[in-house]
Amino acid sequence: MKAQLDRAAVLVSEIRHYLAAHADPEQAARYARFFKEGYDAWGLMDGRHQFWNEKRSEWSERYRNLGLAGFLRAGEMLFSSGKYEEGGIAIKFAQGRLEDFDSQTFPALGRWFGAGLANWAHTDSLCGEVIAPLLETGRIGLDAVAAWRESKFKYQRRAVPVSMLGLLKKHPEIPPLIEFVRPLMTDGERVVQQGVGWFLRECWKADPRATGKFLLEWKDSAPRLILQYATEKMTAEERACFRAGKRR
Repeated sequence: MKAQLDRAAVLVSEIRHYLAAHADPEQAARYARFFKEGYDAWGLMDGRHQFWNEKRSEWSERYRNLGLAGFLRAGEMLFSSGKYEEGGIAIKFAQGRLEDFDSQTFPALGRWFGAGLANWAHTDSLCGEVIAPLLETGRIGLDAVAAWRESKFKYQRRAVPVSMLGLLKKHPEIPPLIEFVRPLMTDGERVVQQGVGWFLRECWKADPRATGKFLLEWKDSAPRLILQYATEKMTAEERACFRAGKRR
């Protein structure tokens, strides 16, 4: 275990040395406006940069003996810096090892939020590229993220509905999925409300009857932002049914 930890630390050190040598402060400044809660980056945001492609492939191959556990541990270290590219490459490493995940290895991924995963872009990338595929293929079940609904980290709570978006295309029963987000319907954080509303908007497309019933239940008590997002693709007449104080 110690040898694996030391090896993960070597990988992290190598990545940081590379990023420092190729930093572009002007490029980093151009993206800051997209992150209201702050943005710290080396300036290698361009997805065509060799950091995201050739270098990532090289590191993945050269450090393959780390295994999933080692790369997940490296991810904790990378997220702890707060640098955007470091967290981003941790997600890419995990995406390349989806077949190694199961219910036993998945909890280590949740530790990234405590380590420093704290913006919408990393959260949504992690959901779309890692967690959603794991849910869709059955490598993990919803029970794996059930406790995340009560997490003290708002982006970990946001990850629950955003990760579930892929299930709407494959899951034959929408009502159980809607019920799963019930504990988040009174969440006070804007980023969580946006995620829940986004999820319910997609549920409406798949099963408007079940979704409409759920929204009617919450129209007078849920944060308005959830309802705003959930109803934005409806017609004006449909949307009017879910305004506070209105009844169908």
